[in-house]
Amino acid sequence: MTIHPNKAPAALVHGGQLNQMAELYQIPTEQWLDLSTGISPTSYPIPEIPQDIWQQLPQPSKSLFNAARRYYGTKNISATSGSQAIIARLPHLFKHYVQKNITHIDVWLPQVGYKEHEKSWRDAGFNIKQYQQLPSGEELTQHAIVVVINPNNPTGKLQQQPTLTALLKKIAALSGWLVVDEAFMDVIQPSQSIINLTDNKHLFVLRSVGKFFGLAGIRIGFLSANQYWLEKLKAMSSPWEVNGPAQFITEQALNNQQWQSRQQQTLITLSTQLEELLTATFLKPLSKDAEIKISISGCGLFKTLIHPQATELFQSFCRQGLYVRLCDEKNALRFGVPKQDQFAKLIKLLAQHRHS
Repeated sequence: MTIHPNKAPAALVHGGQLNQMAELYQIPTEQWLDLSTGISPTSYPIPEIPQDIWQQLPQPSKSLFNAARRYYGTKNISATSGSQAIIARLPHLFKHYVQKNITHIDVWLPQVGYKEHEKSWRDAGFNIKQYQQLPSGEELTQHAIVVVINPNNPTGKLQQQPTLTALLKKIAALSGWLVVDEAFMDVIQPSQSIINLTDNKHLFVLRSVGKFFGLAGIRIGFLSANQYWLEKLKAMSSPWEVNGPAQFITEQALNNQQWQSRQQQTLITLSTQLEELLTATFLKPLSKDAEIKISISGCGLFKTLIHPQATELFQSFCRQGLYVRLCDEKNALRFGVPKQDQFAKLIKLLAQHRHS
């Protein structure tokens, strides 16, 4: 466990900022190989969108919610303008309806993980704690909040259903919250989602459309929680948050089981190839007492290389026109999964770094 004072961190940097990188390194955007996000390189094909959907203000769609209930396996579902909107609102929801005096409320977050979670709770004034292993029941205090990214981004670490179910029971006894970000759960087989437990008022589960379906630009996601909380969040939201075309496209994608099955197989193939390439490039037999620690982890949408020269490698990659994500701790590089026709270029770019 590491405890940090509630001071604001430096501005967060995420992948996907290709224009900025192109300007910084004076390489035209079309010459880059951009693997800086965990978004699928193969996207759900956009169907023809009826003209009236473009013309009308977006309406709540029963057919979209029915598709989401079937796909996610829960009746408790709400569409959002991406997970980020909910990440930002949860601290305010807690302050309004659970405990207004939050200076001594502990929020446990993974030491390595998507830092927007930490930023939202920290900015709202909560007491931030970080964990490498999930906090035990003895460490949790009244109204404690535990955030789990499952699988973790960028480590790929996966918490199993029984572990999270047991943790939820402990948190509920303390009148706290368990917030589970399942943005990359779609690629996990068999699924370890606990979204079916969201009748429990102490559980919130976030799901992404942009990652698995390759549609990050349409900005839609889903929150599953007890209906009490879904109604409270609805009251906090602004009108027309999720645009009509996004709702229409997502409904088609959630209903298309044949495409989903093909996507699963495609991502398994591509991510396996990527891991094999990274292994061949950066891993070599090391003596048992070697101090250099290099490893590869991840899931079907990204692979993360932990490397002692991560910053130097990142800069070298950028000079070559290869854009990956330098993780916040500056000790790892996250590679998004390339398209099949991009592997030859990636092999060429990585050749000079073999066993570096």
